[in-house]
Amino acid sequence: MTPIRFSSSSLKEGRWYEYLIRFALGGAATVFTGLVSSRYGAFIGGLFLALPAIFCATATLIEKHEIRRKREAGLAGERRGQMAAAVDSAGAALGALGMLAFAIVFSLTAERSIAAAFMGASLAWLVISVAAWYVRRKTRSGRRSTEQKGSRSAVSRSR
Repeated sequence: MTPIRFSSSSLKEGRWYEYLIRFALGGAATVFTGLVSSRYGAFIGGLFLALPAIFCATATLIEKHEIRRKREAGLAGERRGQMAAAVDSAGAALGALGMLAFAIVFSLTAERSIAAAFMGASLAWLVISVAAWYVRRKTRSGRRSTEQKGSRSAVSRSR
């Protein structure tokens, strides 16, 4: 299993205005959530917090960077850009499951102790996010090996 690691190389690919776009869209999403919460209450406003504030900007920038990288190599790159954005989307969905676990644990335990609720909710986020990532990885690799076995047997039957 490949370990999860941080790489700062992708930060160098971005241009200053792309980071400004992310900052502005993230801020706008946060302000929007605050306005919804002020108008309809914290319960409804909290639902909007599940949207990662910069996800939309990030997905389009990831696609754009992948297309540019492939074009520099002499390839079209549209499909690769879409695939990279799709992988990021899947990660955001898995992270959202973790945020849901955080919200549930925090809301159930906050009356007893804020510090304990925060620590427990953070642990729930970590466990659920990593477990979801692991399950997704295992189901994808299982599906891939089944498809490869099926294609191999089809090839051997055609001979």
